[in-house]
Amino acid sequence: MDTRHHIAEALRRAVAVFTRRPDKGLHDDVSARAQWQGGMQVTATHGSGVQIGTDMPAELGGGGDLPSPGWYFRAGIAACATTAIAMVAAEQDIVLDRLDVDVGSRSDARGLLGMRGADGAAIEAGPLAMQVAVYLSAAGVDAERLKSIVEEGLRRSPMQGALAGQPALTVAVSVGEARAA
Repeated sequence: MDTRHHIAEALRRAVAVFTRRPDKGLHDDVSARAQWQGGMQVTATHGSGVQIGTDMPAELGGGGDLPSPGWYFRAGIAACATTAIAMVAAEQDIVLDRLDVDVGSRSDARGLLGMRGADGAAIEAGPLAMQVAVYLSAAGVDAERLKSIVEEGLRRSPMQGALAGQPALTVAVSVGEARAA
């Protein structure tokens, strides 16, 4: 079985299960744990043990040796969008020859530094604008069909949904306590 059919079959099985048991679709996602390493370096760990490191640019006190957390944010959005688009293409039995997604953003570093604008209002720390550019091709498939696959993939992308829907955020702070392993 080729990859496309393997993906499509897995998605059909998941839809069948969730159709019978909608409650099985709701789950807690694997959390990411970040631990400060000193300076501006942080190590984030997945439940499987996979780790990634972050750093800040020298202009913000880091060494600039590793990607910033913001870059991983954009990379996660790009990877999630790419995955969702590939899933939709597989469901529609489309063989993609190319699928690349670039995610960019424009931010004001003054927000991260806690600065205020001329009007005295706090400057937002998050991106002011984000851009998603999708490049794809599939032999024998017209541009409109490919665009509809992209639109459907982005509609299904959980990270796109989080950006658009701004899910509730709960913050718990523990001071001086040992963390749970």
